[in-house]
Amino acid sequence: MTEQQTDPATDAAVGSQHRSWVRLRTLILLRWAAIAGQIVAIAVAVQFFTVQIPFGLVSATIGIAVIANLVSSTLFPRNTRLNERQATGILVFDTLQLGLMMLLTGGIHNPFMVLILAPVTVAATALSTRSTIMVGAVAIAATSLVTWVNIPLQTATGVLQMPDLFVFGLWVSVTISVGFIGLYTRRISSEMRSMSEALLATQMALSREQNLTDLGGVVAAAAHELGTPLATIKLVSSELVEELDGDDELRDDARLIGEQADRCRDILQSMGRAGKDDMLVKHAPLIALIEEAAEPHRERGKALEIEITCTEADPLDQPILMRRPEIIHGLRNLIQNAVDFASTKVWIELCWNDERITIRILDDGKGYSPQVLGWIGDPFIRRRKSQAEHGQRQAYKGMGLGLFIAKTLLERTGATLHFANASSPYTGRPHPREKSGAIAQVEWRRDTRGLEAKNTSGALGENIHFTHDAG
Repeated sequence: MTEQQTDPATDAAVGSQHRSWVRLRTLILLRWAAIAGQIVAIAVAVQFFTVQIPFGLVSATIGIAVIANLVSSTLFPRNTRLNERQATGILVFDTLQLGLMMLLTGGIHNPFMVLILAPVTVAATALSTRSTIMVGAVAIAATSLVTWVNIPLQTATGVLQMPDLFVFGLWVSVTISVGFIGLYTRRISSEMRSMSEALLATQMALSREQNLTDLGGVVAAAAHELGTPLATIKLVSSELVEELDGDDELRDDARLIGEQADRCRDILQSMGRAGKDDMLVKHAPLIALIEEAAEPHRERGKALEIEITCTEADPLDQPILMRRPEIIHGLRNLIQNAVDFASTKVWIELCWNDERITIRILDDGKGYSPQVLGWIGDPFIRRRKSQAEHGQRQAYKGMGLGLFIAKTLLERTGATLHFANASSPYTGRPHPREKSGAIAQVEWRRDTRGLEAKNTSGALGENIHFTHDAG
């Protein structure tokens, strides 16, 4: 079993592939800082250390960077954001400009050679792996070139030159640093970006569930308020049908009014299923909450069974939980994941005592593969699918955030989640109608704040629809 997919709306909003956008102004400011540093370094070297450099060529190289900045600032608005290709082109240009500066000022013997790592770090932070490799390759090529081809730095005492062993060691050091820093920075920024996207998807899922919960309350109130007017319309139409025996056309119209009133009542009943009555909008018994979370997946071809497994649990004294969107959506995602990969059946086991409430979701599928089991709950889990797995979940194509969203939302309510396989050792084969697949366990301490509804009064029942007997 692999990570569950999110719904298409979430996927469309977040995007299955992250695209980085970099502000042009940011790169322009960084380039101005590099230009200022180059000018200061040359001035100090010439003034205080009497270093001889090809001043004309160095000035022209710095001038190219200045012109590039002035053109960019003039032609593009201040809030311009660059796409992947444009940002890569600018960083490659900066790398080549710095490489040319090194070639004119001693090459690898110049202590400022390490600055060639800067464009690679920026690329690894803001751009894709492909762009980072491109900028890193240019940096390594420029470093290699200026190691063997350069204009030596000369002072009044002679040429500044390191021993060959130091030259080779510095070249290896810079080359390895380009790869290591690029890889390290890229990995960290990628994980941060993935977590940011996953949290955004989680927030969207929670917002959607909150809207549905609010809508359920509105529908329940509407069903309650409209029950009496619809019943009155039904009563009056029935009386008109009896009194209009001599006018078939008017009698048919009166009968139509009654039928439409019945239709409105049925629509409100259907829409109000998620709302129940006003009290259930706020809290519900544990089993009712599980039924609500499981309802969208009951018609997907897999049997769903809810059972109380611990002997000390009294069905008549079950916990009354707050109908928090985090709980409903989190449990719904766990149930969806089980239904997606079950062979024929999914079990939802409930158990509670004075200290804890435990929910276990099991299926008769293959279970979690050992490669995935240790990573469950992390966003964007990716692994190579076997040939047998291709074609599964054709209706659920997303980013694999389902279990991450479920874990994040349920942990916000104080729950502790555990994932395991029912069968040991792992076989990778389903066992229909046996509790041999994956296990997702959710557990709360009953003293968790905001979990249970306190001081509830009155029955929790369906919406009451008032009707009048036409007879």
